[in-house]
Amino acid sequence: MVCNAREIRSSANLTKPSRSENNIDIGYAHIALAISSNPKIHVFAKTMIRDHNAVNRQALALLTKLNAQPQNNFLSRQLTEGSIELVEEMSRIRGAAFEKRYAANELAYHQAVNNLVVTAFIPNIENAEVKALFEAGLKIF
Repeated sequence: MVCNAREIRSSANLTKPSRSENNIDIGYAHIALAISSNPKIHVFAKTMIRDHNAVNRQALALLTKLNAQPQNNFLSRQLTEGSIELVEEMSRIRGAAFEKRYAANELAYHQAVNNLVVTAFIPNIENAEVKALFEAGLKIF
């Protein structure tokens, strides 16, 4: 993903991709719950739903405090568009093949998003509270 430093400087611009990422991963977890019968996959998926919802709530509370609204931007749109194809793919897979694909995606997705947060978001965040929220998210994911 190519990031425009000017566009990612505002807290509102940063929180929308973060919220998109959280909602996308929540969606992946719901697919896992619906498709997989593996108890370990269910535990992991429920953990993802819980943790991503918690981060979304924290971000929303902070945005409310800062009187800011998340703003759609190139990155939030790119994340959402990129997830559509994967959702369709995962919806067609069953059994061990699904579990392997879901686990591989979770690992790759979290690594990519965490890398983006570390290299592009955190260095450009000007608000200390927003920066702390992103740093806390890195500890969770």
